[in-house]
Parts: sequence; C-alpha cells; structure tokens
Amino acid sequence: MTHTRRPLGRTGLSISPLVFGGNVFGWTIDKKTSFEILDRFAGAGFEALDTADVYSIWKPGNQGGESEAIIGEWMKDRRCRDRIVLITKVGMEMGPDRKGLSAAWIERAVEDSLRRLQTDHIDVYLSHKFDPGTPHEETLAAYQKLIAAGKVRAVGASNYDAGQLGAALGASAKGLPRYEVLQPEYNLYDRQSYDGALRDLAMAEGLGVITYFSLAKGFLSGKYRSEADLGKSPRGKGVKGYLNERGFRILGVLDTVAARHGAKPAEVALAWLMARPGVTAPIASATSLDQLDSLIRAASLTLSAEDMAALETASRY
Repeated sequence: MTHTRRPLGRTGLSISPLVFGGNVFGWTIDKKTSFEILDRFAGAGFEALDTADVYSIWKPGNQGGESEAIIGEWMKDRRCRDRIVLITKVGMEMGPDRKGLSAAWIERAVEDSLRRLQTDHIDVYLSHKFDPGTPHEETLAAYQKLIAAGKVRAVGASNYDAGQLGAALGASAKGLPRYEVLQPEYNLYDRQSYDGALRDLAMAEGLGVITYFSLAKGFLSGKYRSEADLGKSPRGKGVKGYLNERGFRILGVLDTVAARHGAKPAEVALAWLMARPGVTAPIASATSLDQLDSLIRAASLTLSAEDMAALETASRY
C-alpha cells in the first residue's frame, strides 16, 4: 500500500502521514515484538521512524540506546535502510557529562547513535530539548560539520517554544544550518504549547512538523475513562490529568465521530492531526499488531468538515 507522501518541510525528504514512535522498543516491547511491528509498519507502506539516544533509559536495567539498537538490528537484518526515513535525537541526559547540545557532546553522541543504528547517516537529527547553557551558534556549527560529512541530512528541534525556535532560526541566518523540522507535543487535548505563536512560526518558516504524544499518552484511545482504568498499562499514571470535564467532552465527540466512520477513537484523533494545517504527520506508537493496524487505518480515514468542526469545538479551552 502506498500513501500520499508529504514534504517534510524543506529537508528534501517526504514522508507518509504517520511516523512510528520508537520509544516502546526495549521498554514495553521486546526485540521480537519490535521486529514484528516494524515489519508490519514498513509492509503497510510507511517509512518514517522516530527514536532518540535516550530511549529507554528510564526502564530499570537499561542504559539508553535500546530503541536505536533494535531499529539498527532490524534495518540490517531486513536490508531496508534505504527505504527508511530515520529520525533520532540528542540532548536529553544520558549521564553526568552526557547531555545538552554542546559541540563536544554532539560529536560523541552522533557516533554512538550511528553505531547503534548500524548506519552511516541519520536523515533527521533533532535537538531533543533547548539547552540554555549552549549558544544556538555552537550547536548549529556542530550540525554543520555532520551535514558536511554526510552523517546527517537535516536537523530540527523538539520541545522548543516560539522564542527559542525563533532565536535558533535567527542564528541560522549567519550561514549555519537551519532547523527544518519541529517536534512539538500536540494532540486534541494538549494544544496550548503549539497552537498560537509556535504554530504560526512553523508555518511561516515552512517547517516540517511531527507531533509527539499525538494520542495524549493513550488517553485519546478511549481506553482510560475512569481512575480504575489507569492500571491498564505502564503509561496509565500519566493519563490521570486528562480525566476531567474537558477530557470527557473530547472523548464523547471522538466516540460520535468514530461511530460515524466505523472507526476507533484513536484513529479519529490521529486523522484530526493529519488534517490539521501546520502538521506534517503525527508520531504514534503501538505495542501490539492490533494497535498498529488501528494506527495504519487512521492514515486512510478522511474526516468531514463537520467532523473537524465538532472536534474543534470539543477541544476548546
């Protein structure tokens, strides 16, 4: 199956309207299940994988790099690196002197990521979060070397606000590479940090935008409707804050729209993001083939103007 690809900003890359989130690899699913899910995702005509050096350091016994290593083994085993758009990140803390966006750490971190991913280049390398201790110019100059060496094709930023992104884009005007991709938290419930100045800037500058927490940590799947449901998965604890009047209002409209299309609430929530101006593709992850098949269906779900308006109204603050 092929999907209409969308240009990822001005990177020269184009992607299908769904990116797989690799934070689950080596955390909530093992290597065997990860391979099955990657096979099904690629087999359904998708190509973009999002990971980070730090995934999944939070699991007891992990060191970080587990997700990259699983993706690297899979690409090598399936000989499919040339068909994948590979996105990874640097900047979150991996250890006492292994964090941030200094040139020295980026030079080390990228080699670690390339080794784990078993590849000679990363398609999109993201600054995982703003580093107040390092000037934008230093970070971008480090990226410039990596781009010149062919180790990175394009760079972007995650978790930057409009002021931070604007300053970084200003620094690029001095002959340095430009952040061409933005990865913000954004979904039907969590809209405040992206809607407004940041979205306006991303659209004005022609950035590719891939959203994370696209299903609000699983809340928009509809499987958490009371505090009793929070024990259903390791991520349940993070959902408690959504169990309020506005959250239930959004779920109610998701249910209605989903019923109209014979779809699931998660599929509608992703289709809303895919149809939203200022979004190239949502990132979503799955821990089973059933969940993945639902994500895949979302990419061919077309919402009507009436559906979009109802969701817009429900998700207002």
